[in-house]
Amino acid sequence: MNKKILFIPLVAFLILVSVFAVQLGRNQAGDDPTKLESVLIGKHVPEFRLEDLAEPGKLYNQDIFKGEPLLLNVWATWCPTCYAEHQYLNELAGNGVKIIGLNYKDQRNKAIQWLNELGNPYLISLFDGDGMLGLDLGVYGAPETFLIDANGVIRYRHVGDVNARNWSEKLQPLYQQMLEEAKK
Repeated sequence: MNKKILFIPLVAFLILVSVFAVQLGRNQAGDDPTKLESVLIGKHVPEFRLEDLAEPGKLYNQDIFKGEPLLLNVWATWCPTCYAEHQYLNELAGNGVKIIGLNYKDQRNKAIQWLNELGNPYLISLFDGDGMLGLDLGVYGAPETFLIDANGVIRYRHVGDVNARNWSEKLQPLYQQMLEEAKK
């Protein structure tokens, strides 16, 4: 048997280890693994027609995102992280932050019960039972939050829960900037 053949698995293993080391080094160098780029940044919210969560038959479209800056929060009752962020969303709404909820791939009755029990931070609650708007937005799961300016343009996508730290460090400055731009 040729001794060179015995080194092929070793060489393949070393190449694989090198690739993993480079990727690990990127994440430790400050890349945020929860930050998912979106092709929709700088573009209008996709067209849609969805029912209100609590009022079936009452329809909304993308025009609800025009007029003032706001957050679009994608959530579901099956999502434990959504539960963890919900109290903070109630605080933000109590402090005047405008939030629209997108109930994503969920059961309507469970979602309504959730909001009745935990409080409702949303100006409008959209029901996306089949997940089509979520798909158009590029949602990977819940929770995800989009910052949308007064013209209905998506300015930022946040994957994961909204909490005091990421609100004060990243989301609030962007939201404040959008509020200032809307005044001009």
